[in-house]
Order: sequence, then structure tokens, then C-alpha cells
Amino acid sequence: MKKEIIKSLTQNFEDCSYITKSGVKFWFARELQHLLGYTKWDNFIKVINKAKTSCEVSENIIEDHFADVGKMVTIGSGTQREIKDLMLTRYACYLVAQNGDSQKEAIAFAQNYFAVQTRKIELIEQRIKDWERLQARTKLSLSEKELSTLIYEQTGNDKNFGIIRSKGDKALFGGLTTRQMKTKLSIPLNRPLADYLPTITIKAKDFATEITVFNTKEKGLHTERKISAEHIVNNRSVRRILLERGIAPENLPAEEDLKKLERRVKSEEKKLGKNPKTLKE
Repeated sequence: MKKEIIKSLTQNFEDCSYITKSGVKFWFARELQHLLGYTKWDNFIKVINKAKTSCEVSENIIEDHFADVGKMVTIGSGTQREIKDLMLTRYACYLVAQNGDSQKEAIAFAQNYFAVQTRKIELIEQRIKDWERLQARTKLSLSEKELSTLIYEQTGNDKNFGIIRSKGDKALFGGLTTRQMKTKLSIPLNRPLADYLPTITIKAKDFATEITVFNTKEKGLHTERKISAEHIVNNRSVRRILLERGIAPENLPAEEDLKKLERRVKSEEKKLGKNPKTLKE
């Protein structure tokens, strides 16, 4: 396919896209029909129905990607009547293209165009998840540092923080100690447990730690026993909230080592910096 044709088709598909109030990009089926070279709606709706089946098979909700709408059109003598149309998400368009005749140039283009667009969204979503996990871990480190400093000021022993944190972990993970959790998740014993936990668990630990910091100050707790008791109660409370929402933190699988994740994210940022064109696409 010639570069000029690709550029022209790209512009056509972009010009026919819309954005909902919630920021979702979509295309109207009636307009996509002409972009893909279908002259008859009855023929095109058959392709859409095949795409809906593909959507269902892939365990996606059809209504989330194929929304029925009505559209007013002008017919003879200026009279208007309503015709059926659909709002198609990027994923829906991809499925429609995949179920079309790839011998047609427009459909061959669309198959690749929407595949790339869908992949871009997946990459963005993954980068956001990675960023949120890194941010959550940084926040937990700050909370634990504050608690560690506070415990030393209150008890005069720099070893008490490790003891108190371990007791908190045992309360959060339903009786499993930090070491037992590392063994269960196949985490090196010399690495912090939090570096392998999913975002939800990191935030749970952070929330419990923040409460402990607050109450240690407010209640004037001065001994390891009292601060430990406070931290245990807070972790149990957070665990109870998680369990009420169907989340057992000890059963969640380990995620990518945060050190590796951080290196990968920084490497990707460097690549973007060296190739400014990718930021303009």
C-alpha cells in the first residue's frame, strides 16, 4: 500500500471519529460502512453481527462497545426520519475490520489501523498501572520512614520498627508472617516484601501505617508494646475492609520486582527522549 494512500486513509478515519463526554473515542457505524467500502447497510450489518459474536467470545460486554443509537436523516422534500445506527468503540471497529474482507484495501488498512490504536491504549493503561504502583511504593516508603523515626523518638530503640512492622504484616495477611509471605510468593528473603506486592496491598499497608503514625502522636504512645498493639489493630481493620470487598491480600499473586519495573520505566522514558517524533504521533 502506497504511503500516500495510507496517509489519506488515516486522515479519513480520524476525521470520522468522535469523543464522548467521558472521553471515549468512537465511530458511527453508518460512517464506518462507507469508510470500509460497503455500499449496502444490510451487508455491513452482517459484518457487525459477526463482530458482536467475536466480542462476546472474547468475554467482553457487547453493549460496552456496540451502542444502539437513532439518527435523523433528511429524505425527499426535506422530510426527516430516524434510522438505526451504532456507536462503535475503537475495539468494536477493530472487530468489524477483522470480520471484513481483507482483500479490500480499506479493510486491510482498517485491520492494521485499529489494531495499532487498540494496542496504544493497552500500552497507556499498562504505563499508568506501572506508574501508580511505583507511586504507591514510594508513598509507603515515606510513611514507614516517618513511623520508624517516630518509634525511635518514642522508644529510643531503632530495632523496634522492624518488630512492629512484622506484627502489622501478620495482622494484614491473616496470620502469615513477613517471612512466610515471602516464601509463599517466592520472594528472595533479602528483599522487601512490598517490592513484590500489587498496588492494592501496598496502599493497604500504607493506609494502616498512616493511621499508626497519627494515633501514636495523638495518643502519645511511648512503648513498643503499645505502638505494636495500635499497628496490629490498624492492619486488622484494613484487612477487614479488603475481605468485605472480596480481597484476601495473602492470596494475591506477586507482581514484577519494583526495581526491575523502575528500570524498565526509566529506560522507556529515555527512549522517548531520544526520539522526540514518538511524542508527536
